Amino acid sequence: MALTKRMVDILKAIVDEFVSTAEPVGSKTLVDKYGLPYSSATIRNDMATLESLGYLEKPHTSAGRIPSNKGYQYYCEHLLKKDMDEEVKYALFNIFDRRSANIEDAIKESCKIVSEMTNLASGMLGPDASNQTLEHIKVFQIDPKTAVCVFITNTGHTENKTFNFQDEVTIEDIQTCTDILNDRLRGTPIHVLPEKMESLKPILTKSVQRFEMLYNAFAGAFVKFASETLYFDGTSNMMYQPEYADIEKLKQLTKFFDDSKLFRSLVERQTGNNEVVAVTPKGTELVWKDDIAIVSSEIRISDNPNENARLMVVGPRRMEYNRVVNLLDFISKEIENMFH
Repeated sequence: MALTKRMVDILKAIVDEFVSTAEPVGSKTLVDKYGLPYSSATIRNDMATLESLGYLEKPHTSAGRIPSNKGYQYYCEHLLKKDMDEEVKYALFNIFDRRSANIEDAIKESCKIVSEMTNLASGMLGPDASNQTLEHIKVFQIDPKTAVCVFITNTGHTENKTFNFQDEVTIEDIQTCTDILNDRLRGTPIHVLPEKMESLKPILTKSVQRFEMLYNAFAGAFVKFASETLYFDGTSNMMYQPEYADIEKLKQLTKFFDDSKLFRSLVERQTGNNEVVAVTPKGTELVWKDDIAIVSSEIRISDNPNENARLMVVGPRRMEYNRVVNLLDFISKEIENMFH
């Protein structure tokens, strides 16, 4: 059944009011606060119809209604504002004028900005390294105590890590260590690198003078390379959302933050567990799973889709979608313009 204009007006007002107050919405509020030009009886009838169609839910303890995941989906696909306020745009332009040195720092800085502006958790989901293998390692010495290591995978994805040594390391030691690792680790799955590195310890001990510093630097870099696909800022904001006063719901959310595989399966819609999905006209994607909403925007880092990342906002399904969606869309495009 297609929604009538009146039903759409009622649904939009209920979403806006519930996002603002976190309280179930009744017909009197819609008439008094939103000035809907319909009688209370007509509004109640349409609210009942919207509930029967799955767009609204009725909490057991209230006569009012709240949006369902399907209701939020309709709202995000059809009723979002098209752009941000000019004041917010101006503030973001000023921030992006101070460009970060690399894309990882830019995305992490963006997560901080978004979490502060939304009072929600913001995160980065990096390229999926689970099916990639190490192709080559290059190391560039900056000075006797600093070097930059570049990891290249079989898909062409690259990761840069800066080594800051406590003592001076010679270029000969760096080159010998790099040659051994390239010879022994090429073709190794990324997630196996930390374990494989341990097995090379005896060989490196015999061949490299400053063995311990270089071993620790590479081992630490491999661990980060294998695990740094998920980053969050502002997770403590969730404690102040009324939905998470329920400790069980807070525990459920905490599991999400710690599980990059679960996040990836939801964001890339691989679970098949009937979560509700919406895609805005600008390509921002939304997933609702139980009481949790994930809004994400792809950041095209290069022409290789395996290197793309996602900027995300995670929180209760009751969030200010106009603000969140437009923020993510704007910031992801700015990062693409800076680095692509």
